[in-house]
Formats: sequence, C-alpha cells, structure tokens
Amino acid sequence: MKSRVSYIIFLFTLITVAQKKDDLKTIHVFVALCDNVNQGIVPVPSKLGNGQDVKSNLYWSALYGVKTYFKNSEDWTFISSEKNIGNHVLERVLLKHNTSNTFLLADAYDGKYIKQTIIDFLEASAGRNPIAVVYKAQTLKFGGKAQLLSYIGHDGLMEFDVEGNFKPLNDDERDAIILACISKDFFKPYLQKTKANPLVWTTGLMAPEAYTLKWAIDGWILNESDTEIRERAAKAYHHYQKCGLKGAKGLLVTGF
Repeated sequence: MKSRVSYIIFLFTLITVAQKKDDLKTIHVFVALCDNVNQGIVPVPSKLGNGQDVKSNLYWSALYGVKTYFKNSEDWTFISSEKNIGNHVLERVLLKHNTSNTFLLADAYDGKYIKQTIIDFLEASAGRNPIAVVYKAQTLKFGGKAQLLSYIGHDGLMEFDVEGNFKPLNDDERDAIILACISKDFFKPYLQKTKANPLVWTTGLMAPEAYTLKWAIDGWILNESDTEIRERAAKAYHHYQKCGLKGAKGLLVTGF
C-alpha cells in the first residue's frame, strides 16, 4: 500500500511539473533608450534624453519607463538587474508575473545604437538569437525563443533601413508589440519577412510608454484574442493620455 501511495505522489509531481513547464511564458522587450543627440526625435529634457544613462532615461527609468513601471506594478515581481552585459545593452532586468508562470526580460540599449536594437528585435521575432537565463534552477528562454517580443522607442526606420537574418528559423508562433511612431507602416515589410504576428502596433505618432505594453500583456497572459488585447492597449493609452478611446483605437491596431 505504501509503495502504491508513493507511486501516486510521484506521478502527481511529474504531472504538476509538466503543467508548470507547459504554462511557462516568456516575453522579451527591446528598449532603445531615448537619445536627443543620436536619434531624430523632438528633444526632451536632457536628463530624460541621455541615451547613455539608464538612471533617468524617459523610456527606462522615468515614471512610465519600462523598468520603473513594471517594477512598481503590483502584478509583477522584480527579480534582478544586470548592467553592461554587452552588445550595447546597458541594463537587463528580469521580472516574474505574480499570478502566472510568465517571465519578462527587458533590455535597455544605448540610444546611440538604435539600429542594432531594431535588428536584434526583428531577428528575435524571426526566432533567432535565443537567450537563456537561469532562475531557481529553471532555464528561461528569451530572444528568439520568447513567445512575445516587443520593441519600445523611437521609430528609427523612419530614417534608415536595416539588414539582418529576418527569415524565420522555424514555424513557432511569435507575437510582436511595437510601440513606436507609425510603426505599422515602417515595420510591416520586416514583420512580413519574420512571420511574427503584429499583436499591437501604431498608425500615428505616439508616446511609447510602458502602460500600453503592460495592459496589452495583461490580456496576452490570459490568452485573450488579438482584438481584445488591442482593446486593452487602446484603453491604457486613453487612460493615461486622455486622447479619447476612439482616437486610441485608431492609433493602436492589430494585424497586417
């Protein structure tokens, strides 16, 4: 009888571990730090627009920057930060969602290297350049192995084209959220190559702040439809920008 009970416990443990593994979701966010000097943007206060300083950058450490906003969220737990990891990434942070087995890795790129940021994002959306992060003896897969990729920052494609390995490496499904001005027009030819699903992107000028990303991710974690996730993104943008929900829906769209 004792051996039977032990066997049942063993099977239950295996099933639980398998379920947790199946439920695991990873998100990789590529942030091009706001840079008055090296990007074609309308200048912001110098403290916010220093693309080489993660401590106060508009898209990273300001109130609605990716690091600060997610770190302050009651839905996420801040796990770790690593500085100057190479490839122009000035800081990398890891967070875990509090009610699901979802992890988010965000990279803050030196604003001078916005082109490389976009290339890395696009190659990841094609399933390339996987990144492994070990957390509590669990190997988390980001880069091209993440299920959701996001780019945050200035739309550098307004000023330059990029080249890279944009042919999809496999048939895995990958979603993309691109919060940058007029990103649908400028990123569309590239996402058509990478075959990533444009979950949320933009038709006009916008503030690429983290609340839009966070609210969209809330729906993505719940496996909502693309339309429902886009609705969340639009509600977030209207909530913070007071632009009207109709206007936000016109700005934030989904699909090709």
